[in-house]
Amino acid sequence: MNMRLASFRYEEIKKIVVKFFADCEINTMPISGFEIAIKLDIKVIPYSAFKHQEGIVEIMKKLSDEGFSDGSRIFYNDDGSNSYERINWTIMHEIAHILLEHSEDSEVAEAEAQFFTGFAIAPPVLVHKLDIKDFWEVSNTFGLSMEASVYAFNRYKKWLQYGGKYYTDYEIQLCKAFGIAV
Repeated sequence: MNMRLASFRYEEIKKIVVKFFADCEINTMPISGFEIAIKLDIKVIPYSAFKHQEGIVEIMKKLSDEGFSDGSRIFYNDDGSNSYERINWTIMHEIAHILLEHSEDSEVAEAEAQFFTGFAIAPPVLVHKLDIKDFWEVSNTFGLSMEASVYAFNRYKKWLQYGGKYYTDYEIQLCKAFGIAV
């Protein structure tokens, strides 16, 4: 799925992320979905918590092999098939659905949550200000899987291509929150 959102929606989501980071005092890397969930009073529950209830884990995996949310709780697959980095991404993705107030599954909701997560977990302006040169450094700095790091670095290159060196107000605010000089 590579649905394209309207340009204004990308900007709205970026502003939501930065405001959310400011409100919750998120200012260190790597970004931890677990810590953010705690700050938001969202319970994060592994599928294995239901292993003694016959058939429940299988039902959960049919809903999603990685994880899902009911609006106040996030359930994630901890059977060893997903790395910590992937689980963290999944939790951030579900937090995105909650913060963006998605009430139903849709292609738009998924595209918005994916964008929110990618921007939140490795903001292009921070990649730039930290002088990160490749996806390996993205992985090490932001605690991402190699696959997610490649996407993040490509997002950064597009950001640079389309005027990234001219910081928006929210990018300046983000840098300041993370203690990075603008």
